[in-house]
Amino acid sequence: MTTATPSTALATIQPVFTDPERLALAGFLAGYRGLTREAYALDLRQFTTWCRARSLNLFAVRRADIEGFARDLEARGRARATVTRRLCTIAGFYKYAVEEELLEHSPAAHVRRPRLDYESQAMLVAAGLSPPAEHALLSLLALNGLRVSEATGADIEQLGLERGHRTLTITRKGGKVVTIPLAPRTARAIDLAIGERTGGPVFLAADGRRLDRHGAGRIVRKIARRAGITKAVTPNTLRHAFITAALDAGVPLRDVQEAASHADPRTTMQYDRARGSLDRHATYIVAAYIAGAAR
Repeated sequence: MTTATPSTALATIQPVFTDPERLALAGFLAGYRGLTREAYALDLRQFTTWCRARSLNLFAVRRADIEGFARDLEARGRARATVTRRLCTIAGFYKYAVEEELLEHSPAAHVRRPRLDYESQAMLVAAGLSPPAEHALLSLLALNGLRVSEATGADIEQLGLERGHRTLTITRKGGKVVTIPLAPRTARAIDLAIGERTGGPVFLAADGRRLDRHGAGRIVRKIARRAGITKAVTPNTLRHAFITAALDAGVPLRDVQEAASHADPRTTMQYDRARGSLDRHATYIVAAYIAGAAR
């Protein structure tokens, strides 16, 4: 069997692996780059360290062992979202090993993951391990409640800074131009997504043209699968989740109506299952609320 040259990301998570295990680790990480690869390497380093401390070979691990690792993380006070991210990485690693015929079946296939209160929360966890553009798109949909046309129509020239708020000026349904604040994680993801570009669309398709709604839909579906969500999820699902989470978090109905760009408040009220300024914008409250729900 041909062995792969270990990557630098793997240098600190080896030394005691069998050849198939080493090949699987190197191959899995080779499919990613940048911050995504670093995050996956960190997750695997923690898991392999845990396994070595218990004299467990990676390919001898059972489902109960992986769930034991998750319980250990919880006992050390890790947030549910963090535990879920670690388990997503482990599941992806073992799935890769099975696909490459290095392992017969994945011990992580049916591992129970911590319950997250919102599907958008689980998807944001998965998006954090995705390329920056995908992370930025998910964040705009889930934390700003944008329509897919509003997100894909965003231009770099419309990014700004206003009274300490990172902002984005977008064209709403009906042609209304508004300026919205960006949650810190959204702003960071957008900065990474655009890199050194100074103009043009924020989101580009593989051919270099503006990402369209179909491409955005494919990204959302891919991240939903990565998050372990089996039912159909669309960009509009994330918009609905934003509105519901805002109301659950106690954001005033008028502020939610403004954030969602609903002309009629009765449209917003339909989302109230339980019952304009930048400083009061719902995006900040939703971002903090969803993060807090993971703990």
